[in-house]
Amino acid sequence: MTLIKTNYNRRSFLKVSAAAGGGIILGFNWLVSCTPSEKQLAQMPEEWFNINAFLKIGDNGIVTIMSPNPEIGQNVKTSMPMIIAEELDVNWKNVVVEQAGLDTQKYTRQLAGGSQSIRQGWQSLRMAGATARRMLLEAAAKQWNIPVNELTTEGGVIKHKSGKTVSYGEIASAAANISVPEEVQLKDPKDFKIIGQPTKNVDGSKIIKGEPLFGLDYYKEGMLTAMIVHPPAFGLKPKSVDDSAARAMPGITDVFIINSLPDGVERQWSDVNAFPELVVVAGTGTWEVMKAKKALKIEWEQITPGESTSDYMTGLAALMDKTPTEPSRKDGNPDQAFKNAAKVIERTYTAPFLAHNTMEPMNFFAHITADKAELVGPIQTPEYLRKTLVEVLSLPEDKISIMMTRMGGGFGRRLYGNFAVEAAVISKKLNAPVKLMYTREDDMTQGTYRPAYTVKYQAALDADNKLIGFKIRGAGINGSPVFNNRFPAGAVDNYLSENHSLDSNISTGAWRAPSSNFIAFAEQSFLDEIAETVGKDPIDFRLELFERAKANPVGSENDYDPERYAGVLKLVKEKSGWGTDKPGVSRGVSAYYCHNSYVAQVVDLVMKDDSPVIQKIWCAIDCGIVVNPEGALNQVEGGIIDGVGHAMYSAMTFKNGKPDQSNFNNYKLLRMNEAPLEIETFFVQNGIDPTGLGEPSLPPVAAALANAIYNATGVRVASQPFADHMGKEKVVS
Repeated sequence: MTLIKTNYNRRSFLKVSAAAGGGIILGFNWLVSCTPSEKQLAQMPEEWFNINAFLKIGDNGIVTIMSPNPEIGQNVKTSMPMIIAEELDVNWKNVVVEQAGLDTQKYTRQLAGGSQSIRQGWQSLRMAGATARRMLLEAAAKQWNIPVNELTTEGGVIKHKSGKTVSYGEIASAAANISVPEEVQLKDPKDFKIIGQPTKNVDGSKIIKGEPLFGLDYYKEGMLTAMIVHPPAFGLKPKSVDDSAARAMPGITDVFIINSLPDGVERQWSDVNAFPELVVVAGTGTWEVMKAKKALKIEWEQITPGESTSDYMTGLAALMDKTPTEPSRKDGNPDQAFKNAAKVIERTYTAPFLAHNTMEPMNFFAHITADKAELVGPIQTPEYLRKTLVEVLSLPEDKISIMMTRMGGGFGRRLYGNFAVEAAVISKKLNAPVKLMYTREDDMTQGTYRPAYTVKYQAALDADNKLIGFKIRGAGINGSPVFNNRFPAGAVDNYLSENHSLDSNISTGAWRAPSSNFIAFAEQSFLDEIAETVGKDPIDFRLELFERAKANPVGSENDYDPERYAGVLKLVKEKSGWGTDKPGVSRGVSAYYCHNSYVAQVVDLVMKDDSPVIQKIWCAIDCGIVVNPEGALNQVEGGIIDGVGHAMYSAMTFKNGKPDQSNFNNYKLLRMNEAPLEIETFFVQNGIDPTGLGEPSLPPVAAALANAIYNATGVRVASQPFADHMGKEKVVS
């Protein structure tokens, strides 16, 4: 066991307990005997006893544990309670989970983003379970007048060597009065019984049955429905509205213009929407509002220039020929290395804007009154949404409640809560409860997009084909994609990275594995090209670079562990049978580090009618301890399929500020019959604390696919979407 200091004292514990009394419950339940009948499961306790911020136990043994983070499909609603249950020592089969509301005083970090939920919550969740277990033990020891170290727990029951037993439920009231221990012991990972076991999604049954879970499911008696009309192009705002026809339609309550982020409002980082001024239609039902929306006659005015994709391509290309004032990182003397080079390899890679396209379009419920605000809906950043609402509504934080529903996808889109702010402003204007709903077209044409990127790589080789210099210059819309301290920085003596940014009035932001979703493709494709030029196996070439980074690292700011990096590459090499000749099958490999995890992938494909058919993808991952292997596999496979689809087909383009794509008839996602036929995943077993998993499997797959396509066709694909280079339609009609 690991002895660890608890991070709250008795005073904070009491504060937390008091606050929990009227709070929303996220937890899991089990009964006194831990062998509950269906009748017992249906019963609620007459009285609850708070044990700590995450946990309370009912007098009949039902236990509720508060668990904080938004569920976006990354499985934290299952895996976070598993961690608490492990340290508490209960049987998972008796656990029931519910979602918590926003309360950062108790839970600190309530955010779904950056693949950080498990990593950031690991210690505190374990401590919550272990602290509760210790308090239950001390209560039993006090009641029996014996030393606490003579007691053990198993499956929610406290045992003494004399044969005495008491359930958690029976001792809960006494445990609630025990002082919070100053230190507790955490389990040795080798003793885990729940963590590491494949566990079903706690919402799985409700999802299959269509029971209410998502924001679109939320309903409150008397609420109105609102929809918006945003400007048809970035750079415009509404000038005037003729709403006479719409107002005459049945069921229409009001039509008006709002400004959800007026001048003077202090913006949070999550407030990046370019369309704060919107035309709103409100009414009694979705169908009525949709018809009225089409009847509006709106005049728009230009406030900033309308930008086109051709402008971006020209601007980004120009930056590739421009030397920044200062390099972002410089090791050795890269200019001299290139002057001395016997051979220089150079290639430029590009990628377009991408939309998030969550399965559940943006929506949020709001009921704003003069003295309080109630909001319910799917949001990745509830804390930052509340900060914005404090500014917009002029209400204190403690008067704003936000309940998180399960999200039908997010991929970064719901980091930016403009839709929830709009719902609040509309509700305040109408003085009524309102649900704001976007259409698919609303979502796709006023998104917060993955920016367009470009990056130029250069490699200098000496007469012996040794890599002696490496340069990378990147540029993107509203920010560069280059990570200055990421591989192969640290493995090359003479290294230079440079960054440019091209300003735009189009909203850009995080999209699953920000920047990595592009730079992994470029970097790993280029390393493959170098390996071919120097006549080395692409895996062996990468392993040689990792050996350099381990044995003689260059610089001290390298943000990766070359040993773990090489480990996943060796694992995927072994599992995929790399080096085995497969007639008719072309292979590609890549390896990438992001969100504190290491991933290596091998793609096997065959070409059929000029299209790649992916027969199998092998994936090796080092993300530390895997809490729930079933959820982890879902994350990995989803990321790979997502990455393949967007690399092959997806692009958002603009003409005079207007998006050319508006729905899935002209923005193609991967179809089921185009998905990889098989994916096999292997997790490194190393006992290291968990790291990120929601995003790391996506970035490298585009490069592995591009490298396999090259081996199949002889064409180095350097820009996305790949379908543009393969005689394939990137859109469907």
